[in-house]
Amino acid sequence: MMKKRTVLALLAVVECGNLLAENNPVVLPVDTARVIDIEEVVVVATPKENNRLRRQPLSATSFSQEEMRKNNVISIKSLSGLVPGLFIPDYGSKLTTSVYVRGIGSRINTPAVGLYVDNIPFVDKSAFDFNFSDIERVDVLCGPQSTLYGRNTMGGLIRVFTKSPFSYQGTDLRLSGATYNDYRVSLTHYHRVSETFAFSTGFFYEHEGGFFKNSLDGRRLDKSDEAGGKIRAIWLPSENLKVDFTLNYEYTKQGGYPYQLVSLKEKDVFYEDLKGDIGKISYGNDCGYKRNLLNGGVNLEYQANQFILSSVTGFQYLKDRMDLDQDFTRKNVYTMMQKQNSKTLSQELVMKSKPGKRWQWTTGVSGFYQWLDTDGPVTFLEDGVKTMIEDNANKNFPDSPKAPKMKFTVNSKMMPVPGSFDTPVLNAAVYHQTTFNDLLVEGLSLTAGLRLDYEKVSMRYDTQSMLNFDFSMKMQMPGMPFPIVKEAKNKDAAVHFHGKETKDYMQLLPKVALQYNFNKHNNVYVSAAKGYRSGGFNIQMFSDVISSSLMGATMDVLAQDENFKKFAPIFQAFKKEPRNVREATLYRPEYSWNYEVGSHLTLFDGKLQADLAAFYMDTHDQQISKFAESGLGRVTVNAGKSRSMGAEAAFRSQITDCFALNGNYGFTYATFTDYAVSDTQNYDGNYVPFVPKHTFVVGAQYRIPVKAAWMEYIMLDVNYKGAGRIYWTEQNDASQKLYGTLNGRVSFSKGKGQVAFWVNNVLDTDYQAFYFETMNRGFAQMGRPMQLGVDIRCCF
Repeated sequence: MMKKRTVLALLAVVECGNLLAENNPVVLPVDTARVIDIEEVVVVATPKENNRLRRQPLSATSFSQEEMRKNNVISIKSLSGLVPGLFIPDYGSKLTTSVYVRGIGSRINTPAVGLYVDNIPFVDKSAFDFNFSDIERVDVLCGPQSTLYGRNTMGGLIRVFTKSPFSYQGTDLRLSGATYNDYRVSLTHYHRVSETFAFSTGFFYEHEGGFFKNSLDGRRLDKSDEAGGKIRAIWLPSENLKVDFTLNYEYTKQGGYPYQLVSLKEKDVFYEDLKGDIGKISYGNDCGYKRNLLNGGVNLEYQANQFILSSVTGFQYLKDRMDLDQDFTRKNVYTMMQKQNSKTLSQELVMKSKPGKRWQWTTGVSGFYQWLDTDGPVTFLEDGVKTMIEDNANKNFPDSPKAPKMKFTVNSKMMPVPGSFDTPVLNAAVYHQTTFNDLLVEGLSLTAGLRLDYEKVSMRYDTQSMLNFDFSMKMQMPGMPFPIVKEAKNKDAAVHFHGKETKDYMQLLPKVALQYNFNKHNNVYVSAAKGYRSGGFNIQMFSDVISSSLMGATMDVLAQDENFKKFAPIFQAFKKEPRNVREATLYRPEYSWNYEVGSHLTLFDGKLQADLAAFYMDTHDQQISKFAESGLGRVTVNAGKSRSMGAEAAFRSQITDCFALNGNYGFTYATFTDYAVSDTQNYDGNYVPFVPKHTFVVGAQYRIPVKAAWMEYIMLDVNYKGAGRIYWTEQNDASQKLYGTLNGRVSFSKGKGQVAFWVNNVLDTDYQAFYFETMNRGFAQMGRPMQLGVDIRCCF
């Protein structure tokens, strides 16, 4: 059966190739032992830069469509490890896209690495993990890009470009199937109506059967379905004006969060019940994620005699829902549901000089407004009401033979904590960057830039909870044979938080770089730049604020009860100071200075292309994602200072016309320098979590020409990529050692028809893709096991 399928697949390639040759002939380049510069082959329009990336003073990596196919890049998470120092753990759902580079990153709230798609910013990281079915090129820029791109690009920037209908013609059909019941299909048509108008339209559907099972019922937890479509139209009304319109929509329905219990401390209240679950995924309440994502944009470009004027307008609509068994065990502790409704409108005007000038400059103004409404109810279930509310309350009462015996009992088995939050963001900026070429001597250039960035964040909150309880007090009075018992039955305690908080920030973001070009292919540079990540409010902290405030509310109720009025001073002593909402939820912006030296080299008559960089990054008010001390939700906190130093190297070499090698290596040494968590404990000198000390990839490609009417060549691709050691906690007491995965692909091509057989994680390497701790428990999502698949592509 396998042989029959292989023959049918090869016949499909032949037919696709024949259709292409008849209807859309292609002239193939002559093979030479020379590295092909991606920027020479795939030219994209950017409104801000005047030069190709390898001619700029920064560390950058670009991927063509063919390179993404070879490396099985199907989403932004697939880029992890392919860029020196870049780590994007694949865990959770499409809601969670955590990008780490050069010692900084983010699991929740604001990202440390920005994302632009067709020059339109993706402000919300909940939208980062989108479909890659129509991608032409991806650029990854490391180091702060804040002068030109602003907030949340302090670690770098990912730029994604889709195919232009002026460059591609015909219909592109792609089919894919893989083990674990995965399959994908996409169909896109590109049509040039005239010399002034072209459009493309397409759709996709993807299904993943899931890799991980729930031990309680045997169901696959991480299965998913996704579908969507896209329209792009480009109009050239005159020789110097271009209008580029895009609109795409996708719907996602996922399981997710296959977190297995990997460690358990004896002080866990369910230690005896859960210690048999170590190494298992076992939770009884359903988890999942649904998302509607709509992105649209209009790029206008006007070519004047001395400058280029661009206008980029973007709109994004995101509506999603996450359901989470928050304790991730078979116990019924508590669940969380989060619904987001986000609308973002962005606008940028950019004016830049024509390329090739001795003086090159870029000036722009930008702004966006994001409306974000979030419903985030937490529901305490039976075990949670008992352990997190009832037992915690009783622990506060004195345990002494002479003290009264007090007992607090919650009457309901379920306690909902509803919450509604409105967190709009307003951002505005003005910036300028200029480059003087051939400064003093030929080949020497100076780049200087400055951005003024203003941001205002607000939070309107409305959350409450009510608790029905009984209370009893037993006292043994001297000389009395029987104790005195006083009781309060069926009492209600309620807390309600309603209000608004606002905070604004102003940032100056300078950049300076000096570069020397030996020739147009070789240069060396040194640069310094400041980047920042915006601050905001932790809405998940309200569960913690409410649970702690309920204790005070119950004491107030008892102090007013007729049976306990004379004990009011005792109850007041048990009360804690109410938490200040602003102090509990606000986190400050993070900012850093990045100092870098690097070089871009093309050597041995173009056979070797190498990119080298060394950096030192000094970070202040570093934002760290962690679970609240109570375990009630994740929060972002400011962790003082850290420093990160390292080096990045990447190479591509065309050994012969048929044989090529490529690879990269990133070394990052990121440690806290000022992070005190209490008067007696600090993490100074500890490694920053989620930052691999080493990342690397080594790959080889071998092309076998085939002199046959039904096939042109066979391509063999293999790579080995790895990362580690990765510390998961600030305490550095949990980590993933250095690991690697071996991946391979063999493709059979005729024209633009292709069949490829691939395998990921050939050695079935076992590793943790993600780890976290909460409520005295450690959880991990394991990396994906070995998977085999086949891709078929046909253009006609």
